[in-house]
Amino acid sequence: MSRLPLRLLSLLLVTLLMPGGQAQRRREPLTEAEIDQLRDQAQEPNLRLKLYIKFARERLDALDKMRSDPKTTDRGGQTHEGLQNFLDVYDELNQNIDTYEDRKADFRKALNSVIEADIEFQAKLRALQSSSNTNPAEIKVYEFLLQTALDTVDSSLKDHREVLAEQEQEAKHKKKPSNKSAYPE
Repeated sequence: MSRLPLRLLSLLLVTLLMPGGQAQRRREPLTEAEIDQLRDQAQEPNLRLKLYIKFARERLDALDKMRSDPKTTDRGGQTHEGLQNFLDVYDELNQNIDTYEDRKADFRKALNSVIEADIEFQAKLRALQSSSNTNPAEIKVYEFLLQTALDTVDSSLKDHREVLAEQEQEAKHKKKPSNKSAYPE
């Protein structure tokens, strides 16, 4: 009798992971209002990236709020969903950074904000990971996704710092005056 819940859970996981299942559909990580805000800033990398930071922060804040609410039921499942929401937005942020980098856009100002946000996100995710008042069964529901989020933010922080360093170098080379005189001899 005690194996029945385990079998049901296994069956549920297999069903969700099967191609064509609900879990395979790409869900939209942003609300219509957020999409409209991004659309308004389509040509402004600095403003657009700051919006993605704001949206990712809002996802983590909502996760913290949900976890601190004593009325929350299925805390493990909701934590998993909140982490997935954060990761979906964070992935969009990274895709935009890649696009702007490919276009050779100058977005150093936003990269500084992204790096600061990365550090903030790391701290919040690590706090969730080290939370001592969490039920071990609850942790099992989201621990893999939490580790994925931490790994993603850690590697992205490294990448963002490298992109910023490259952008700084490019800016220095653009500013260097040539040794040619304005007047030919």
